[in-house]
Amino acid sequence: MRKEVRWERMFPDELETAFNECPAVYFTYGLCEPHGPQNTVGLDALKAHAIACRTAQTHGGIVAPPDYWHIHEHSMYANWAYRSVGEVRSWLTAMPAWQHFKNVCYHVRAADALGFHAAIFLTGHYGPNWQDLKTLLSLIQPHFAMRLYGLPDFEANTPGFDQQGNGGDHAGRVETSLLWALEPDCVDMSRMPEADVQGPHFAMGANAVESDRRIGERMVNDEVAWLEKKMEALLADYTKLDISERQPVTFEKVEQIWTETVSPALTTFETMKTPNESPPEDSQWFRQCKIPELP
Repeated sequence: MRKEVRWERMFPDELETAFNECPAVYFTYGLCEPHGPQNTVGLDALKAHAIACRTAQTHGGIVAPPDYWHIHEHSMYANWAYRSVGEVRSWLTAMPAWQHFKNVCYHVRAADALGFHAAIFLTGHYGPNWQDLKTLLSLIQPHFAMRLYGLPDFEANTPGFDQQGNGGDHAGRVETSLLWALEPDCVDMSRMPEADVQGPHFAMGANAVESDRRIGERMVNDEVAWLEKKMEALLADYTKLDISERQPVTFEKVEQIWTETVSPALTTFETMKTPNESPPEDSQWFRQCKIPELP
């Protein structure tokens, strides 16, 4: 029997049924970027979207189309890329942090206008962007009835997770195992470099050789169970609100929220801070490292 949860692949009557059964939505984020020779470049978004789909299939809710355009190239990401990627063609689908976060504001508006009660924003892309996602959602939450929660996927896979973000890896044992379990056609361990060959290997994690699909399945199950509980809590929080009538937030209002509430706080975002050191001037990563002054 058909159990589709992907918004873009659902018929109108299926969307209405799914919404009436569970008015929850999942937004997933990532980008195409180097993840070792053994993984396809879309790992981050592929991982987050597949985890959200498994959660919605068991708990209910709808999964929004994945967003493959995310933060890279500037701030600390430029230094990381210089060390871990090098000067090869990166195949990035990157955009500046401020544009990504403004897009998220419009994603929130769209779901809230449809009447969803709760939304989880799951990023499969690491670095400090997840901290800023949490900050962003806390800033705009007072303007929306829908309950909001943002996280990196490893938060749901890390016992004792703390706000320092201990957990996860990059194209190593954890991420490779997760993708292997979720999208097996997107992992090819035969592409791994020989153990004694030196180099960044397209940002491959040092322990990627230890990847195991069975371990990936266990981690996926743990994340799904965590996300189910979190969504249940958000939906319960919504029922406690005193909402007599919901009015959709307009585009004009989103622009006002962005200008008056979010923009003044952007300088505190981790992804908007200029690093103390920059890549060498002859590196492709030097060009975008400095954050421009925004109006």
